[in-house]
Amino acid sequence: MKTIFHPAKERGFNSLGWLKSHHSFSFGQYSDPKKMNFGLLRVLNDDHVEQSMGFGAHGHKNMEIISIPLHGALRHKDSTGRDEIIKSGDVQIMSAGSGIQHSEYNASKEEPVDFLQIWVFPKAEDIEPRYEQKSFSDKDKVNKFLTVVSPNEDDGAIFINQDAWFSLSHINTGVALDYKLRSKENGVYVFVIDGSIEISNQTLEKRDALGVYDTENFAIKASTDAKVLLIEVPMA
Repeated sequence: MKTIFHPAKERGFNSLGWLKSHHSFSFGQYSDPKKMNFGLLRVLNDDHVEQSMGFGAHGHKNMEIISIPLHGALRHKDSTGRDEIIKSGDVQIMSAGSGIQHSEYNASKEEPVDFLQIWVFPKAEDIEPRYEQKSFSDKDKVNKFLTVVSPNEDDGAIFINQDAWFSLSHINTGVALDYKLRSKENGVYVFVIDGSIEISNQTLEKRDALGVYDTENFAIKASTDAKVLLIEVPMA
């Protein structure tokens, strides 16, 4: 098994006052040739947006864009006429495909919103842009991996135009879970949303990440109660 450790403190950072964003991979003004991507995972931004503020209309093309609110609510509008609100517990995907314009704003006038925005390279290019969101119960994540994004429509997750799987888990202190990869050609980017875990004698704290590949499975043990996101993607 091979691993790549990305400590939270070494992420890129950008602040616009109303926006504070940490970048796991090169993005915008943050550039690190050693952190361009993990397989087909291109972007993982940890964003904090103040109340009523957000990103104005801007374009994307041929990218799978996933948003996972951690706290608060996010309002999404796009050029297909969509006007939606996602909140903690929801997962949203937008296949930019042949091209789409969208905006994202904090839906609240009272509190900030914290969310993860993740980009994955698509399997098929220039498809018709599509959008989907779904709510997932916290109880279904306790001490197991709940698949929230999948290329298989019968997984009960939202569909992604790529052979990629996103899983969320809330692991209680002392519990160890074994994760089995779908393909030996894949890798898994493990991102700690909260708490502390161990993988192969590597300790990961809040917002640390570990890329795991060249293995069929690996174990995650919670040192404290922990919330974890796993992103399995093809490595090539």
